[in-house]
Amino acid sequence: MHKINLTDAGTKFEALLLNADRPTRLVLFAAGSGGNPERHLALLNSLVENSCTVIAPYFEQLVSPAPNASDLVLRTRRLQIAFDQIADPNLPVVGIGHSIGATLLLAMAGGEMWMRAGERLPIKGEKRLKKLVLFTPPTGFFQAPNALSAIQIPLQAWAGTLDSITPQNQIEFLKNKLPTQVSFDLHIIEGAGHFSFMNTLPPQMNDSMENREDFLKSLAVDVCRFTLA
Repeated sequence: MHKINLTDAGTKFEALLLNADRPTRLVLFAAGSGGNPERHLALLNSLVENSCTVIAPYFEQLVSPAPNASDLVLRTRRLQIAFDQIADPNLPVVGIGHSIGATLLLAMAGGEMWMRAGERLPIKGEKRLKKLVLFTPPTGFFQAPNALSAIQIPLQAWAGTLDSITPQNQIEFLKNKLPTQVSFDLHIIEGAGHFSFMNTLPPQMNDSMENREDFLKSLAVDVCRFTLA
């Protein structure tokens, strides 16, 4: 594990880079509102052990539960910059994200992301993404007609029955609005909350999920299997 320095319009930012010895996949990881991909480090290391090179930019923590358009566009732009650092035309790319990071990957895969004021975010599609793994994505940004009609790649999605931040009906909305031909591997986890999918919880955050460590090991196996299939 090491950090690399990248530049966005003259502003430096960091990304976590985990190199596999002989990679067969590239993974672009998008952290949630806290912006620290190291909270998912055990999962990322499992991907590396399964021949995936991973890059994950760090972000400033979002100060509001309702992020503004400029914050979201900046994060997406930096995801693209980070991805371009490891892009290899010979290797397929899988996007994996938690919470708002998962939402931004959906936009990069072709979803039309709209703010409540009626502003569509100017996010360019990334055709090199071949699959997405989505942990608890907020999907209210895709309420406009046909906002998800351009999504054509397989998705694996995870939600928890006790998630009060992104209730499971948001992931069910996603399933219902995707084109019918899209492969959708849905996991609804009984007793899981919004942060149950993180290896390291945010400060002062508790997770009441039973057998948390066993669940996280099983999750890593399922994510790796989907990523490599």
